[in-house]
Amino acid sequence: MTSAAADRCFKIFAAADGFGQSLKDAVVAHLRSHPAVAEVVDLGTDKYYAAAASVARHVSSASAPSDPAAPEVRGVVVCGTGAGVSIFANKYPRVYATHCASPADAVNTRSINACNVLALSGKATPPDAAAAIADAWLATPFRAPCPASGDVPWPEDIQQFFDAAPDEMAAIPDGSGPDSACAICCLRKGMEFELVGIMPGGEMRIVRESPTSAYVRFKAGSVEPAHHHTFGHDLVVIKGKKKVWNLTKKESYDLVDGDFLFTPAGDVHRVKYFEDTEFFIRWDGHWDIFLDEDIDTARSAIDAELGAAGN
Repeated sequence: MTSAAADRCFKIFAAADGFGQSLKDAVVAHLRSHPAVAEVVDLGTDKYYAAAASVARHVSSASAPSDPAAPEVRGVVVCGTGAGVSIFANKYPRVYATHCASPADAVNTRSINACNVLALSGKATPPDAAAAIADAWLATPFRAPCPASGDVPWPEDIQQFFDAAPDEMAAIPDGSGPDSACAICCLRKGMEFELVGIMPGGEMRIVRESPTSAYVRFKAGSVEPAHHHTFGHDLVVIKGKKKVWNLTKKESYDLVDGDFLFTPAGDVHRVKYFEDTEFFIRWDGHWDIFLDEDIDTARSAIDAELGAAGN
């Protein structure tokens, strides 16, 4: 360990799934005897995504400490391959998790990526190798010479890139755009929609097949004639206002932003859109639709019902 690293003080949170438990226990024991580690908090064993999340939450919330003398908070996550825990840990802001299979991997990712969560494979990495990886990970400062740099100092242009990288990484995502708070809205951005020819005024973009998910939008005033599907479907209104008549059940539903509706397979239903409306829909199987009336019949039926209701 370098003298600079020896002066550091780390607080480490660790967790694993069942495939990584024994390796996690061995690494925790090793880290508790490490001279640069002040504390190791063992968060135990859970499903790989839950274990990763439990560690990442601590690292994320502590990544910008107000007290410069406080220990640097890092994490260790272990699953069968090391891949799953790194994927889920990286969903948290300011968490930079990397699966490392060798000390060289650890040195590279500390130097280049400022890795603060070490992911290990419980199936492929023995305890002695994991200990060496953890030692290299703790001993390597950000921007240090590493195998990727030929073990020599990085050139000035790369150093300048590193100077800006931490702040730029922390700003992704920055939480500023109108759709940033909603994962479904983020999914919608950049989509190319296709017209729903059988439903004038409608556009749809299928984002996953069987089970299928789609983002759908209809213009104000559009009507879906009575129809049914071979699948049941879940629907969440993102924005807008619509009314759904389930003709099979003789029920109707007024839906606005955030409302949910499930329509069972085979139920005949028609829809009226009162505002430009967007919604997310999911069903089992492939897309299909069977019309039970034409659009003129649908418009007449809707006008009659709304008129009778005084709308």
